[in-house]
Amino acid sequence: GFLHCVVTDCEFNSSKLNDIEYTESYYYNKLEYVRFSSSVGKYVGYTEYGIKNAERWNNGPEVIARRGEKERYCFHNVGIDVEADLTKS
Repeated sequence: GFLHCVVTDCEFNSSKLNDIEYTESYYYNKLEYVRFSSSVGKYVGYTEYGIKNAERWNNGPEVIARRGEKERYCFHNVGIDVEADLTKS
């Protein structure tokens, strides 16, 4: 069988927006073929198929939508996670 998977991730050292990195990685059969990283600000392809998709997505509305995810998704949830962790410690 074949497996297609998309993994989104927020890595952070604090709840400050500058300390957060949002990534969205696309995998096919355990091989990452394209990734969006908020620190790079665009999609990067790692295979021939990934390079073609990255080029298309970087020239379309997809890249603009992903650039806002760091603030919309990560910043909101990191604040909740940090607050929860601090109250437990």
